[in-house]
Amino acid sequence: MISIIISSYQPTFFAALEKNIAETIGVPYEILQIYNPGTMGICEAYNMGAQQAKYDNLLFIHEDILFHTHNWGEKLISHLQDPETGIIGVAGSDYVPVAPSGWYVKGHNFMHILQNNKKGDNCCLFNSTSQTKHKVIALDGVFLAMSKQKLSNLSFNEAIKGYHGYDLDISLRSSLKFTNYVISDILVEHFSPGTDEKTWFDAIVKVRRNLGSQFNYIRDSKLEQEMFYIFMSQYIGYYGVSCRTIITTLEFFPVRIKLKDQIAIAKKLMYYYIYRNSYNLKKTHE
Repeated sequence: MISIIISSYQPTFFAALEKNIAETIGVPYEILQIYNPGTMGICEAYNMGAQQAKYDNLLFIHEDILFHTHNWGEKLISHLQDPETGIIGVAGSDYVPVAPSGWYVKGHNFMHILQNNKKGDNCCLFNSTSQTKHKVIALDGVFLAMSKQKLSNLSFNEAIKGYHGYDLDISLRSSLKFTNYVISDILVEHFSPGTDEKTWFDAIVKVRRNLGSQFNYIRDSKLEQEMFYIFMSQYIGYYGVSCRTIITTLEFFPVRIKLKDQIAIAKKLMYYYIYRNSYNLKKTHE
């Protein structure tokens, strides 16, 4: 038995998903539609739905998906029976770099999902795990399942406003207490290409500032360097180059990496600062 919580504002997508769930889930369920046309953050909507749920197995999903697996409810309930399991998802990664990033980390991603656009004419299967369950740390919010008991230990963080960062926050916190997994025996199709925008970027920076970076015992020096460059490029892309922005990026400097990689990062930061006037002038004219 599963309680399905959906923060909803697109009637067409919701109606299609409601019909799809009825045809595929295979177990008793309820759908808790929290109508949310931008009136509250997704964390508030999800917590509200969870408080109304009557079943012990909770599933938080976006409304722009469809299930391709029949009797997927039995599979999900089985996964959630393990007392060590925290959150179950269909896309995630097993590495968290020091620099803020979303769940996606090059070389450490595990996915089993059909990705499409809103028109439904560009479907592509992303399948990067050969295991039914793969341990991960961070999860994508398109599909998040957990027991009601686990949620009582976590809750969605209502200090995170809007629709970004909530999945990173709760999955990282869950990983400190339990074990998160990406599963490959339930296939969903997501009708959204996703977006990297300033509101998303600001949200993940806020999450990582709150939670830190102590999620991996071993650091990949080259990967840390690469992820810092990506973060730095995004940050100055949004905020320009100044003493303040350089100092902010240094909050997330990966100190537990090889000295030569630290030096390379420092040189890159110095380069941006020296040529800050040219960079900022170019940015204003783009």
